[in-house]
Amino acid sequence: MIMNVLVTLNSTYIYPLKVMLKSLFLNNQEDYFDIYIMHSRLKKEEILDIEEFVQKHGSKVIEIKIEEEHFANAPLILNYPKEMYYRLLAFRFLPNLDRILYLDPDILVINSVRELYQLDMDGYLYAAANRNSLSTTTVNKIRLKPYNIECYYNSGVLLMNLELQRKYIIEQEIYDFVKKYQWKLVLPDQDIINALYAKLIKSLDEMVYNYDVRKYKSYKYSSKGACNMDYVINQTVFLHFCGKKKPWKSNYQGYFHALYKHYEKLTFHQTPIVS
Repeated sequence: MIMNVLVTLNSTYIYPLKVMLKSLFLNNQEDYFDIYIMHSRLKKEEILDIEEFVQKHGSKVIEIKIEEEHFANAPLILNYPKEMYYRLLAFRFLPNLDRILYLDPDILVINSVRELYQLDMDGYLYAAANRNSLSTTTVNKIRLKPYNIECYYNSGVLLMNLELQRKYIIEQEIYDFVKKYQWKLVLPDQDIINALYAKLIKSLDEMVYNYDVRKYKSYKYSSKGACNMDYVINQTVFLHFCGKKKPWKSNYQGYFHALYKHYEKLTFHQTPIVS
């Protein structure tokens, strides 16, 4: 099966991107991927390097370069560049696909993505994991008034229904929202998705499809011990290294650091074998 995967990045995230892709390829060996790289500033040699890496694993890169004039009139927030709009408006620049799986580069894929990719998306713009803690939901309900959100979804893993997005999402509506509420936005693109489209998001189990590695004890406690390390290794699809501390940095500490280092070693110190 061929699946579409979208990533958006600049040069600083090429290293973790390769680790994420290596984990995707290793744990989905019966499938192939068209990897759409959406960017505005990657160098030609950087794209060629990523292409070579992906081709060695039997998949393909499609470059989507966003030219400088795009989003020229889009409102920006503090230190967030125009790239914050890429995943929101990706449907404008992608070819005529029906769906695509967006993944942040700070992710490990440790099981098959096929079941998620084949999910029934009828009537939904996105499928995403609900950050299902009372504190997270309550804070964001208050922060994103008057939109009356019932859940708060993480945008690091998004299955996108591109056909419906082309019909439903209005670019100017996003810009108007940012201009009006920019003082409230903490994670702008994620906040926009939740405020404007939460009722059209299909909810996924975060312990399976967007496991926040900082919350190992919390997940284990809330599941009464069921979500232990065995569960994660056998059932979780995406481990997400959320937050400012990243596992490819020398000062990182966390439950899944050793697992990340394992995939890092496979990525950069082992020649891939493609049948």
